[in-house]
Amino acid sequence: MSMGALARVKGVVADALFPPQCPSCGVPTGSPSALCMTCWEGAGFGEPACRRCALPLESELSDETAECAACLARPPAFSRARAAMRYEGGKEMVLRFKHGERTDYTPAFAAWLQWAGAPLLADAELLVPVPLHRWRLLARRFNQSALLANGLSGLSGVPCLPDALVRTRATPRQGAMVSARARRRNVLAAFAVRPGAAEAIRDKRIVLIDDVMTTGATLEAATRTLKRAGAADVCALALARVVRAGEAPIF
Repeated sequence: MSMGALARVKGVVADALFPPQCPSCGVPTGSPSALCMTCWEGAGFGEPACRRCALPLESELSDETAECAACLARPPAFSRARAAMRYEGGKEMVLRFKHGERTDYTPAFAAWLQWAGAPLLADAELLVPVPLHRWRLLARRFNQSALLANGLSGLSGVPCLPDALVRTRATPRQGAMVSARARRRNVLAAFAVRPGAAEAIRDKRIVLIDDVMTTGATLEAATRTLKRAGAADVCALALARVVRAGEAPIF
C-alpha cells in the first residue's frame, strides 16, 4: 500500500473513532474545519465589510472597493484588512484557542483565514504575525498569531517570517483598555523589526496576521514599523473582528 493510500485509510479510521466536531459547539460535522450551520450563521462569515478596516457595512454598500466613512476620512496605515468572522460570534472558540491551549484549532482557523483573506494573499509575498512580548510568550508558551501565520503559509504557499517583528515593551493587555485612544497610546512604539530581518521585509508586499482585531491600534502600530523598515505594502488579516454598536475604528 502506498503512503498516500495508507494516510487515507488512517484518516477514515480516525474519523470513525473520533468524528469531526464543530469547533464552536461540538456537534458532529463533515470536516474538522467546518462549523455547524447554526454556528456558521452566528459567526458572521462572509458579510460585507469595509475594505480598509474590516468593519461590517450595509449590504447595499458591499463590494471590493467599499470603505466606511471613518476610513475615507482618515485611512489606516495598512492598505486593506479582512477578518474571517465577528469576534462576538466566535468568542468562545477564540478564547479557547488563545488561553485554553486549544492549538488543535489551528488547521481550521488557518483554512478560514485563507478563505477570508484570498484577495490579500493573491499579491502577498510574506506573512508576518503580530508578536507577543517575551514575558507573555514565556507564560503562554506559544504565540497564537504565529500559529495562524504558519498554518496559513502551509495552505497558501506564501512564506512566513514568524520573528520579523519583536515587541519591545511589555504593554498591558489591549482588552484592558477602555478607549480607542488608550489602545493607540498603549502600543505606541511597542514594535521593532528584529535585527537581521530588515532585508527580508524590504520591498515586500506583506500580510500582517493577528487573532483578534478590535480598533486596529495594534495592527496600525505594527504596520508603521514594517513600513519604516521598507515594506512595499502591508495588509491586515485577522481571525476575528470585534464589532461594537456605534464604535468606529481609531484612524
